[in-house]
Amino acid sequence: QVQLVESGGGLVQAGGSLRLSCAASGRISSGYIMGWFRRAPGRERAFVGIINWSSGSTDYADSVKGRFTISRDNAKNTMYLQMNSLKPEDTAIYYCKADGPYSNSWGQGTQVTVSS
Repeated sequence: QVQLVESGGGLVQAGGSLRLSCAASGRISSGYIMGWFRRAPGRERAFVGIINWSSGSTDYADSVKGRFTISRDNAKNTMYLQMNSLKPEDTAIYYCKADGPYSNSWGQGTQVTVSS
């Protein structure tokens, strides 16, 4: 089973940028869909975006379209979430997920705090 570790969270002012990383311990094969989710204080975990590991195609929640970009580095087995024009409502714990043909895995999460 793939193990995931997120990094790159922190405190940033509104309008700023952060880049999160999600490093996988095992090989991410072509059948994987990788994604980012977030849990804001007092709310359920919500979808942020996904990437097809094979094709690189992406999809995003409406709330982050045009501001967030997901990318991958196949050689490093790492997925990234570039977050621009951050807003206080983006404050959350961000998790990455790997959906494989036979199992799925979650990372432990990384905190992103956007101050106004």
